[in-house]
Amino acid sequence: MRRIVYGISLWVFLAAAACSIAAIALPSWITYSAPTGDRSPTIRVKYGLHQRCSSITGQCTTFPQYEDCLGEDRYFCSMWRSTGFLMNFSIVIELACVVAYITILVGGRASREAGWQVLASLLALVAVAQMIAMALVAYLYDHDNRFFVGWELDKSWVLCTVSWTVLVVDVLAILAAKYLLPKEDDYEPIPDPQ
Repeated sequence: MRRIVYGISLWVFLAAAACSIAAIALPSWITYSAPTGDRSPTIRVKYGLHQRCSSITGQCTTFPQYEDCLGEDRYFCSMWRSTGFLMNFSIVIELACVVAYITILVGGRASREAGWQVLASLLALVAVAQMIAMALVAYLYDHDNRFFVGWELDKSWVLCTVSWTVLVVDVLAILAAKYLLPKEDDYEPIPDPQ
């Protein structure tokens, strides 16, 4: 039964990891959209963790650049780079989660019974890192002067939120399996004749 729980948990984890990777890859954490008129296309500016895209220039540039981090913007830069670090760190820990899943599923009964501690800890660490990254972007969106009416949290932020939420549910499922499922026994004990 535990093997089934870990198998389902692995698929849920892979879906959350795909959301994490998409959140990093898409330059859509915070987006500005403004219509320019009846026949003109909408102006769009998108901030990703590592690049900024603009429909005005039609290009994506590395972000934040040195000029973006001068003066009062150093605070913004520091928090934005911290968000990028936390998301990249979560991907590294997700790779460790894959190794833990493989070890638990391929290993024997003992690895399934004891592996929950390592796996649940790793999944919780990923969830906390992504939760902090999401909160940092939300804080900047609410408090930084560069984001005014017309800016909104976009797809990557939502994907990050979905990812850490699913990971928390996954951790709770693993903990529930540990404490609610009976131990795996391959053999029944032989009753004592006395």
